[in-house]
Amino acid sequence: MKKKQAALIALVCGIAVFGIKLVAYLVSNSVALLSDALESIVNIAASALMFFSVCVSERAPDSGHRYGHEKIEDISSLLEGIFILIAALFIIYAAAGRLFEPAELFELDVAIGISMFATALNAGLSLLLIKTAKSWGSAALEGDAKHLLSDVVSTAGVWIGLIIAQLTGWSFLDSVLAFLVAALIVRMGVKLVLKSSNRLMDQSCIAEEKKIKEILGRHSFKFIDFHDLKTRRSGNQVFAELHLSVDGSLSVKEAHDLTEQLEEELKEECPNINLTIHVEPPE
Repeated sequence: MKKKQAALIALVCGIAVFGIKLVAYLVSNSVALLSDALESIVNIAASALMFFSVCVSERAPDSGHRYGHEKIEDISSLLEGIFILIAALFIIYAAAGRLFEPAELFELDVAIGISMFATALNAGLSLLLIKTAKSWGSAALEGDAKHLLSDVVSTAGVWIGLIIAQLTGWSFLDSVLAFLVAALIVRMGVKLVLKSSNRLMDQSCIAEEKKIKEILGRHSFKFIDFHDLKTRRSGNQVFAELHLSVDGSLSVKEAHDLTEQLEEELKEECPNINLTIHVEPPE
């Protein structure tokens, strides 16, 4: 499945899931289920942003963006992390108002059943996005998939707590559960912000550097050494460069043919790596 199709499905499903979860809250009057529904609003905003970023990232490089537009996916992932943290603040605010004045809960069996249906949609969507993200190396899809997966886990915790509250009559558990959901969401949001920030700061790509060194090692007898290997990620693309020391007796054509061979072999094994080799004589 293409990235754009997966992003559009995520947006449409996000709207549907929010509507279903809102019904669960209205049926039960549970602030824990309300917090779950509020997070779905963030899911919709994040999915819309993800869809936009995926559309932009697929544009071909132009005169203003020689390295392409894939970096917008990292920006999208960062903003999604911020959205997640904002959702956590809304949940904390809603839960605090009910902590010392618990409200009566209604029809929890029905509400939990409705919530389970919405969560099943989220779980299926998360698996779809994870598969598509791996296929295309998309940071935006990966961020949204992890967001939805965390939503599934936290919602399951809400069900367990509400069932306990129903059996024991401890209504205050409703607010406690909302706080726990908020804590899980904060943790997820912080991790996503940090990961996206590292990518935007052009953090080195360790796995790709290892692959480049492996391929160069196969041809080490053709050159003297290589150094100053640098890598950075832009969306699903990795841009790399290095300096290759060759015998001073090589002609310009021979040196060019050697670098072309190395770059083509790397491209065949790792299509997402764009390697630039600077040839220089030995010191």
